[in-house]
Order: sequence, then C-alpha cells, then structure tokens
Amino acid sequence: MAAEPSILSVEGVSRSFGGIQAVDNCSFEVPPGRITGLIGPNGAGKTTVFNLITGFLGAHRGSIRLQGREILGLSPHRVERLGVVRTFQHLRLWGKMSVLENVLLGCATAAGENVFSLFLRAGAVRAEEQRARERAMEVLRFFELTDRALALAEDLAYPEQKLLSMARIFATDAPVLLLDEPTSGLDSESLGRIVPLVRRLVDHGKTVLLIEHNMELISELADQVVFLHQGRVLAAGPPAEITRDPALTEIYFGV
Repeated sequence: MAAEPSILSVEGVSRSFGGIQAVDNCSFEVPPGRITGLIGPNGAGKTTVFNLITGFLGAHRGSIRLQGREILGLSPHRVERLGVVRTFQHLRLWGKMSVLENVLLGCATAAGENVFSLFLRAGAVRAEEQRARERAMEVLRFFELTDRALALAEDLAYPEQKLLSMARIFATDAPVLLLDEPTSGLDSESLGRIVPLVRRLVDHGKTVLLIEHNMELISELADQVVFLHQGRVLAAGPPAEITRDPALTEIYFGV
C-alpha cells in the first residue's frame, strides 16, 4: 500500500540561536485529516518548530512544504493565507474587543481588506461583512461560546479564552491548525469540554498539529506522535508505541 501523502512536510530543518542548536535536522510528516502530537521535554524545540512553520522564524537550512508548496521563509501573513494558522501559549487575544469581534478577525475577506472596495463596491463589502458575521456566529456555536459573544475577551474565564483562541483560527477556514498547548493550565472539568472539541476539528476537515505535555491526553487525542529531543526527532509513530517506550519516557520525565 502506498504511503499516505502528507499535507505538511518538514524536512531537514535547522535553526540555531548563537551557539544553541534549537532545531537540528528536524524532519517529520503531517498526514491530512489527522491529529499529530509534537511532544518532548522542555527545551526540545517544539515551539521553535511552530515558529518556523508559521513564518515567525527563518531556518538556516531545510524545507517546509504545504501540499507540496515551499512555505519556509514566507511571512506569517502569507503562510496564514496559504492555509496554516496557529494558537500561542500566551493567547494573544484582543482583550478590549468582544468575543464576536475577535472571531470576526479570523473571518476577514478580500473584499473587506481592499480599501478601494470600500468606495467602489460598498454593497459587496456589506454583503461580505454580513456573511462574516454569520460565519463568526457559527464558529461560536461550535465552540459553545454564543452566550459570551458580546463579552470582552479579557472578561472571559481562562478556559473560555482557550476556546476563543481556537475559535479565532478555526474561523479562518485554513486546513492546517497548529495548537500550542491547548490544554495547559486547565482543570479536569475544562479538559472535558475542550478535548472533544479538538477531536471535532478533524471531523470538520481540519488537520491538527499540537504541542501537548499531558501524555494521557496525547494518547487519547493523537493519531500519531512525533518525539523531539534537543531539536531532533528521536521517534515518530502511534501514541501507544511512543508513550510506552522506556528510553523515551526516561528522556521525557528525566527518570
């Protein structure tokens, strides 16, 4: 049987900061319509890999391709336009804007962004704005945030802010979502709300690459796991295989 084609491919990527090699000849594949977990001990290079994929950092060598197209070295805005969006550990919400307005930012369309359209195609812009608002409300329903639509983002409880950060990137319609520790800092009740939503992202046609430190959740959520250590991929495979490997657990937990 032929290998399943990847939607996102990272090949031989390296990045250093001074004398520190943060990512070292890193290679892995992300299959479409699946959840891939990126795990490893603190300092393994996971967030640096996210920054490289999304254009917030440049690499010293290597290749990152989205559906066969090279995206390494493109600006974050261009990478987002091509179909890769991300959340951040520090959520980066617009605190003084409403929940609905935060999601509307993800629904921006070309008609609304073109200054000439504001004057020459005002009717089209209004129609686009209405469609964006309808789309934003659909997204809020998906993330169970409709009753908080008019609340300021800064007034949400932390678990709700986590949901909002995911809702905002989901609204972009990008096919590839990068989630940076989506469950960090959450209690068991909040996990019970967020974890099923992460799985439902795939049911709605998304491909998910996530950084996660909770090994039980990785085993529950991920279809495959990539294990990073000192910027290198030590192993990749099914969660049960990776999380039960004694050598890897020794590296991960330091015991």
